Amino acid sequence: MPTSRNRRLRLPVVVAATAALLLPLAACSESSGSGDAQRLRVVMAFPPAQAMSPYGDDAVTLSRLAVIEGLTTLDENGAARPALATSWKRDNPTTWTFTLRDAAFQDGDPVDADAVVRSLTAAGKASPLPRVLSDTRLTATATRPGTVRIVTGTEDPLLPQRLANPSLAVLSAAAYRNGRVDPAGHATGPFTLTDVKGAVAATLERNSDYWGAGAKAPGVDVTFAADGTARANALRTGAVDVAEYLPIAQASLLGDSFVHAFPSARTTGLSLNTRDGVFADPAVRAAAREAVDSRALVDGVYEGRADTAEGLLGPGVPWAAGKRTAPTGRTPAASRAEVAGTEEIVLATYTNRPELPEAATLVQQQLERRGFTVRQVVRDYAQMEADALAGRYDAFIQARNTLLDTADPVSYLSSDFTCDGSFTISRLCDKGVDAAVDAAAASSGTDARHAAVMAAEAAVLGTDALVPLVHERFVQGYDDARVEGVALDPMERTLITADTHVG
Repeated sequence: MPTSRNRRLRLPVVVAATAALLLPLAACSESSGSGDAQRLRVVMAFPPAQAMSPYGDDAVTLSRLAVIEGLTTLDENGAARPALATSWKRDNPTTWTFTLRDAAFQDGDPVDADAVVRSLTAAGKASPLPRVLSDTRLTATATRPGTVRIVTGTEDPLLPQRLANPSLAVLSAAAYRNGRVDPAGHATGPFTLTDVKGAVAATLERNSDYWGAGAKAPGVDVTFAADGTARANALRTGAVDVAEYLPIAQASLLGDSFVHAFPSARTTGLSLNTRDGVFADPAVRAAAREAVDSRALVDGVYEGRADTAEGLLGPGVPWAAGKRTAPTGRTPAASRAEVAGTEEIVLATYTNRPELPEAATLVQQQLERRGFTVRQVVRDYAQMEADALAGRYDAFIQARNTLLDTADPVSYLSSDFTCDGSFTISRLCDKGVDAAVDAAAASSGTDARHAAVMAAEAAVLGTDALVPLVHERFVQGYDDARVEGVALDPMERTLITADTHVG
């Protein structure tokens, strides 16, 4: 457990990280800040983990930087709106027809039906499969150069929303080479990715042939910094114009003009390994759940800038609270004596979200008071994801956007909690949960679907595979006296847009 002395000793590392961050951004600003407008300087929290592949979390980074686009996009209410498709219609329960707009890729190739079919087919064959496809299968065919027919394996009323997912971005033929997918220069967004320096930095240039209103900034210089204090310091000193995911602790230091907090659909939870180790026993999982005090986390870690966890879905999903039902089938919790007789557990989290290591320390204390013996592992997320998915940790604290894949919680429930899910850090496989999620996926009509989703939430919570900790509020950083057009998106799809610029 970190002591005060440990924290003091780590400060020089933070300062060094900040200094390293400032130099490349300052150089970029000096060398390319001329012309009709100033280049944007942005610091992002999550370095590329899959070499900017569109089939993992890097797709979200590409979307937040306005590099990639799909057939559709989402409005603030999660409804599908035109992007590379201008319109669509449902021919029958499993068949849809999409009409494409007149657009070109950043390398000059036209956006046509063959390109769409190629991109969607490649996503469906990717390994691992993108989470957005974990509960469906798509077959795309070109009916005319400007028309695509998409057939789903089962009825899928959410297909237009699904196609807005960043992992289903449409890329040109040149993006697919030697078994890899490279979006650099082969996407359609208002900014073109021109250079990636590993997990350190990236360069974007304005796409002069963009089909929509052109980008107001001539380019974007991106630095990746997992350390939240480094991101805040870069904003404070003027080394960057936009800083992603500011630490809560830095908000009061920066001042209201730099801090932009807003509700999110993100829930921070404690995933418990239900397949191996101590938490394979549901009674021990129940004891861990009883040990956690959400209010203490909100007050002590998030300084009141979060909401206590009531379930999987928080205030960012406003209809959920009124339809929530009690968890079903919970096992009575093991006693303190029974817990004390279990083996040491490994509690892991990552540094990219600055509140999580502190949350892990408080959760560790809460678990130890219940009798658990706990060892922490804290590293950069890119170094941890594979181990987490492989079940190498007993408990893993992560922040998950419950609407990220389709703007509908069913995809999140399917990917994270079903036997065939693609992101099952809890490694849960429960027939009752699978049945409840399947019922939610098959539901149509807003009220019926919402009720089915909440029944599935109750089934998941009944297993104690995940203990909700808090519902986050996002904090993005920029000087609103200088920077305009930054998107504050609860679904985390957008940050930099064609309108983002330094005024």
